[in-house]
Amino acid sequence: MPRVIPPDPRLLERRRRIAAQIRAARLHANLSQQDVVERTGMDRSAYQDLEAARSSPLLDNLLRISDAIGVPLSDLVREDPPAPGSP
Repeated sequence: MPRVIPPDPRLLERRRRIAAQIRAARLHANLSQQDVVERTGMDRSAYQDLEAARSSPLLDNLLRISDAIGVPLSDLVREDPPAPGSP
């Protein structure tokens, strides 16, 4: 059985930010979670877990979500540049 490595806290924080950006884009487009699920073909609980940052999205699902919401993929995963001197 493969060894499961728990995510680094910094990775979890980045996942939360991406989840928040997905949710914000969805709300800005006036779409419900169900709307996105229907447009992507994703399982509803899988989408809810993604938006709640309980799971990591596959690239294919991120592409489906960006198409369903009508935003570029980069808008969903954009990160602010690190502050000078930060690791």
